[in-house]
Amino acid sequence: MKTGRCLAGLALAALLASCSGETQPAPGDVPAFDGIAEGETITALGTEPFWSAKIAGTAMTYSTPDNIDGTEIEVSRFAGNGGLGFSGMLNGEPLLMAVTPGECSDQMSDRTYPFTVTFNIGEAQLVGCAYTDQQNFIGEENP
Repeated sequence: MKTGRCLAGLALAALLASCSGETQPAPGDVPAFDGIAEGETITALGTEPFWSAKIAGTAMTYSTPDNIDGTEIEVSRFAGNGGLGFSGMLNGEPLLMAVTPGECSDQMSDRTYPFTVTFNIGEAQLVGCAYTDQQNFIGEENP
């Protein structure tokens, strides 16, 4: 089990590095990402397919149109050089989410979000946007 966690951690680190599109400095050369405080609740969402994930502490609630109430998952948090990562298991599949700073549009509303998201569940990759209870999106609440 420990080997699996190490591999998941390495995969998450690679995912965080790839999200920014820039060459990342070696670990330890820059401080870990601190743009989202541990107490902030993160809401991530995506379209095509529609999905959302709300993270509060070590609990993530993942929802889809087929599961409006969502599934609660225990996640571990990892602060990388270029963003924040979360890992866990969903229906027996590894779950990895990278949240990185950057202006993001969901292409469905006139909102602009402060974070981008890459979300892997097993072999499937979803992309989307995110905001927190302290760093909100810009635009209408109910477009």
